[in-house]
Amino acid sequence: MSRVMPAAEPLATAAPGQLPLAGRSPLFERLRERTPALLRRAPAPSDPARWHRATVAGRAYRFAQPLTFTPYAAARPCSARCRFCSETLKPERDGRMAARLRPDADYFQTLQRALRAVRGIPMSWSLSGLEASDDEAWLLRLLETLGDEERRGGVIHERVLYSNGAGLARGRGGELISALRAFDLSWLELSRHHPREDRNQAIMRFRPGERVADADTFAATARALAAALPLKLVCLLQRGGVDNPDEVIDYLRWAASLGARSVIFREFSRLDAGYRSTVTRRYIDDARVSIETLLEACMTAPWWSSMRPLRLTEGYYFWNLVMQSESGLEVVFETSDYAAMHRCHRSGDVYKLVFHPDGHLCAGWEPDHDLIWTPADG
Repeated sequence: MSRVMPAAEPLATAAPGQLPLAGRSPLFERLRERTPALLRRAPAPSDPARWHRATVAGRAYRFAQPLTFTPYAAARPCSARCRFCSETLKPERDGRMAARLRPDADYFQTLQRALRAVRGIPMSWSLSGLEASDDEAWLLRLLETLGDEERRGGVIHERVLYSNGAGLARGRGGELISALRAFDLSWLELSRHHPREDRNQAIMRFRPGERVADADTFAATARALAAALPLKLVCLLQRGGVDNPDEVIDYLRWAASLGARSVIFREFSRLDAGYRSTVTRRYIDDARVSIETLLEACMTAPWWSSMRPLRLTEGYYFWNLVMQSESGLEVVFETSDYAAMHRCHRSGDVYKLVFHPDGHLCAGWEPDHDLIWTPADG
C-alpha cells in the first residue's frame, strides 16, 4: 500500500517562521491567516522538550518527539498492486527494497530483541508496509508481540493501522477486528481511492479473488470497522480518480454513509531525484493532482462554505489542512515531500523507526541504510 503519514500525537503550537516545508507553499501561508490553529509535529532542533536522548547499540541519538515505530508488514506480497505504490519505487542508491524481503522463522523473537533495545523511548505504533492484514496469523502475532512490549514497559502513545482492507474482508475479518479492539487501536486508516468499483479497481488492482475489490463487500467491511473502531478513509488524489470538487463532495457523502469519522485526501508524495524513472514513478508524475490545485478549486465550489476550518498541521515532511463538515465529518487535505524526509533522515537525528523483515531496525524505509540496531548487536 502507499506509504502514509505517521500516526499523530499531541501537538505543540508552532512558532512563527518555523515552517521550512509548508512555508514554501503560498496557499499554506494564505490558509494560515484564516485557520484558527497552527500545530507543529516537527520539533525545532533547539527545543529540548521535543527530543528524547537515548543510547542504542552503544551509539547515542536524539529521537524526535513524536516518533513512530513501524514493524514493516511484508509477510506476503500485497493483495493489491496499486499503480502509485511507493513501496515499488526504486532508489538510485544501492540496497535492497523492503517490499521484497520476507520475515524468517525467528522474526518475532528478533522483533522482541529490537524492541528491548529501544524500550523507554516514547513512540507510537504505526502499522504499515505492504498489507498487514494479508496474513491474518502474522498480524495477530504482531499485535500480541506489541501488546507484550507495552506490558513490559514500552512507552506507547498511539496505535494506528493502515490497510487496504483485504484481510479484514475475508473469513477471519471478525477475529481481526476483535483483536484490534483488544489492542486498543487508536484508529484505522482504510484506503479506497474511488467509491465506484470499476474506477477504484483500475487504480488499486486487487489480485483475483480478493473480496474487498467488490464495492458492496468493501462497504460492509467499512461499516463493521466503523462500528468497532475509529475509522478514517484515505483517498489518494489522482487523475482518473478523485481529482475535482464534485468528486471530493461525492466521496465525502459516500464516506459518511459508511460511518467514517474522517476522510483524508492525500496528494502523491512529491519525489526528489533519488528515485529511478520506473513505471511507478512515471505514473505518480503523470497522474498527480496537487493539493494546492484541488484546494483552490474546492474553495470556489458551492459546498465549501459549509466547511469549518479547524487547524493546519506541519510535520517533518508533510503539511495538512483539517476541516469539519456540517455533519461533523473531519476532512483532511494533505501533501508530503520526500526531499524533506530524506534531509531529516540524513541529519543524524532519528525521526522514524522501521523494523524491516530481515531484522534491521532503521531510521528510514531502506533496510540497508540508516541502521540503528541489527541482530548482531545483541
